[in-house]
Amino acid sequence: MTPSDLPSVVIFTVEEYIATLTLNRPQARNALNTQLCLEMHLAIREVSKRTDIHVLLVRANGPVFCAGADLKERKGMDEDQIRARRIKAFALYAALEDLPIPVIAVIQGPAVGSGCEIASACDFIVASDQASFRYPEARWGTVGATQRLPRIVGRRVAKELMFTGREVSAEEAKSIGLVNQVLPHAEFDHYVEDLAKEIASAPTQAIRSAKRTIDKGADDSRFGALAHEILAIEDNLTEGTWRAGMTSFV
Repeated sequence: MTPSDLPSVVIFTVEEYIATLTLNRPQARNALNTQLCLEMHLAIREVSKRTDIHVLLVRANGPVFCAGADLKERKGMDEDQIRARRIKAFALYAALEDLPIPVIAVIQGPAVGSGCEIASACDFIVASDQASFRYPEARWGTVGATQRLPRIVGRRVAKELMFTGREVSAEEAKSIGLVNQVLPHAEFDHYVEDLAKEIASAPTQAIRSAKRTIDKGADDSRFGALAHEILAIEDNLTEGTWRAGMTSFV
């Protein structure tokens, strides 16, 4: 049986310039398997082609955001199959990072391993107070999540979380810079909706330019980063969209 023969494990919707990609394997705690990798990647590709989408929300159905890699699937794989499956996951994370629009991880419950990688590949994370984060790869005798996490929280914190595999609460995740906002669970969906609408209403090209310039500058020297911003300013002046923004403040 191929993934196309199976029930869809992703829900993808677009409404008022806001796209929502929902992991939909709640019976498997949204564990990341080959089918979920492929369907998420297809949805992300759709987002990348459309100009009517200004913001992407990545969220999940059920009480768990993502329990990590699907270990039941992995048990039946040989080394080559595991290697191919992990490359698919890396491609998925990279595709999320490469989207030109803001991508927000909406974490309502536990995120483990690959779930943390999905969240970290987004531009930032908002979390319910019922969310938690755990990086158990090294404790499970494998390797993963070694690159994004230290770039977000620093090497020392990343090593401690990786070496222990301990659970990090939403509040602690905010304190170490992994999560941007933590909301009471009852207020969570309302906050996310308002946040997405606020970002979606901003000048599209300016938001895209800000994201691109931040990302490129972070990987460059101080002078190289400044050059990225100067080029972005020149593009903005050439497009002329800045005039409408100035007018709105009059």
